[in-house]
Amino acid sequence: MPQTVCSGTMFTTPSSFSPHLACAEPGEEEEGAPQEGQEPGACLADGPPITSASLDTLIQNLVPTADYYPEKAYVFTFLLSARLFIPPPELLARVCELCIKQQQLDQSPLDTAKVRKFGPKILQLLTEWTETFPSDFRDEKMVGHLKDFIHRIAPCDEAYWKTLNQVLQKLSQRLALISQGEESIVKVSLNASSISDKLVAFKTKPPPIQKDMLSICNDPYTLAQQLTHVELEHLRHIGPEEFVQAFVQKDPLDGTQPCFSDQKKKTTNLEAYVRWFNRLCYLVATEICMPAKKKQRATVIEFFIDVARECFNIGNFNSLMAIISGMNMSPVSRLKKTWGKAKTAKFFILEHQMDPTGNFYNYRTALRGAAHRSRTANSNRERIVIPFFSLLIKDIYFLNEGCANRLPNGHVNFEKFVELARQVGEFMTWKQVECPFEEDRAILHYLHTAPIFSEDGLYLASYESESPENQVEKDRWKALR
Repeated sequence: MPQTVCSGTMFTTPSSFSPHLACAEPGEEEEGAPQEGQEPGACLADGPPITSASLDTLIQNLVPTADYYPEKAYVFTFLLSARLFIPPPELLARVCELCIKQQQLDQSPLDTAKVRKFGPKILQLLTEWTETFPSDFRDEKMVGHLKDFIHRIAPCDEAYWKTLNQVLQKLSQRLALISQGEESIVKVSLNASSISDKLVAFKTKPPPIQKDMLSICNDPYTLAQQLTHVELEHLRHIGPEEFVQAFVQKDPLDGTQPCFSDQKKKTTNLEAYVRWFNRLCYLVATEICMPAKKKQRATVIEFFIDVARECFNIGNFNSLMAIISGMNMSPVSRLKKTWGKAKTAKFFILEHQMDPTGNFYNYRTALRGAAHRSRTANSNRERIVIPFFSLLIKDIYFLNEGCANRLPNGHVNFEKFVELARQVGEFMTWKQVECPFEEDRAILHYLHTAPIFSEDGLYLASYESESPENQVEKDRWKALR
């Protein structure tokens, strides 16, 4: 059924997401203050898996030195989760302050040899940050901290100026793409038609829509390809930080203020993707309920069963579930005479694959298979993995609800965020796949703009196609007419 944005899961674990950090034993030096003669963060290497640590320690271990750089997995995990405790501009300011102090960058003259050993490491960290979380740099403070720090070390090597310009240029391109994506979401929302407000005024079945899906595309494989285009386009715009910001809330064990107000919770792309799922559900139901003749409705049902099967073969589980959900909506499922005319054996097989029993065990098994195929693929066609998105959101929601962000001793529950990073990191890998199918603009336009019925409209069309069978249905039909 249509979804709303709402523990461990059974997704495969990429080997790259296993950040480690050796935690200090009781009685050792204050966390975040490196031992004399020991590089800050050196405890990251070959240590046991982290379970918890103070925020200061985690920040300290993010900071590179001439001889140390944190694992890429640690960088992703901490930058993803730290925003729950400290705003990104403040975190970047803290990182820069620690670098200045440890590398003595506030002294004059600078130790050129020392800076040249350290410079590439901090530039690597800043580059990773801009590439993985570009939305953080929409805040002018972030760009200001970035420029100020590189200006501080640039006199030691002219190449640092070039690196700064390259980083800023690529960042500007990424931010432009993000803005274009958000603008396209607004445009699609404005263009998408709905006749739902008019439906209750009709005393008979609403007049047929001028076009239907089969007149635009009658090949299931082609439509499945175009649905995959829409899915990957939506995925491309979702930033990893949106998964954290969607569920951010005040932690009773955290004495600090939340880092995000409702106005700053940027989950625009995530919410738009859920709206797309709902639209596809209602579009499928509308297409089935609209035809006047039973045989035509049965033909549409068989068509969408074949589209769903092709989505499954491609690895597009989100469109697959939307189609199944649309066909299972009550106004559609009650059309017993219509279903009796349709060949439905393949539909029941697909329903079995997406059966919610056992926490979607069958689906998760199929997803693991698709993920394995993706990792060993030689082409983008084989790399496509589009998860059932609402279930992914649900998994992350329950991970967030089931585990506190901080432990009673005030430490950050880093074990929780390693699992969060694993799930989000896998999604980030899947969303980077380039769609290998050629676009069909007529089909894409129809998918985004075709009129769809509201729930009441679907019921009205359904009752006009096949009369109400019981008193509840008769009463509802009477109310709608």
